Amino acid sequence: QVQLVESGGGLVQAGGSLRLSCAASGRTFSRYTMGWFRQAPGKEREFVASIAWSSGFTYYTDSVKGRFTISRDNAKNTVYLQMNSLKPEDTAVYYCAARLGTTTVYEYWGQGTQVTVSS
Repeated sequence: QVQLVESGGGLVQAGGSLRLSCAASGRTFSRYTMGWFRQAPGKEREFVASIAWSSGFTYYTDSVKGRFTISRDNAKNTVYLQMNSLKPEDTAVYYCAARLGTTTVYEYWGQGTQVTVSS
């Protein structure tokens, strides 16, 4: 059974940093792409960043480029999202997700972790 468990959310002032973690278990993820998404109150869920587990290829939405970095630790089966220079508009519930590299649909999702950025 696949499990994705996020952690690391919290309250931070604008300009601060947080690192989110996503611990993945239940299968071998070498053929998967891992993604981070977020959903702010009253808004639709949006894509933030992704990383291909085997190649390490990364992709970011424009609004976080240069501020956020996605990475993975193969030994720990964990994906990270380092968030720097945080802005109030980054406030959202952040979700970790996984999809097979050959598909476009994210099949597995974590429960989410709240990130709140105060101005």
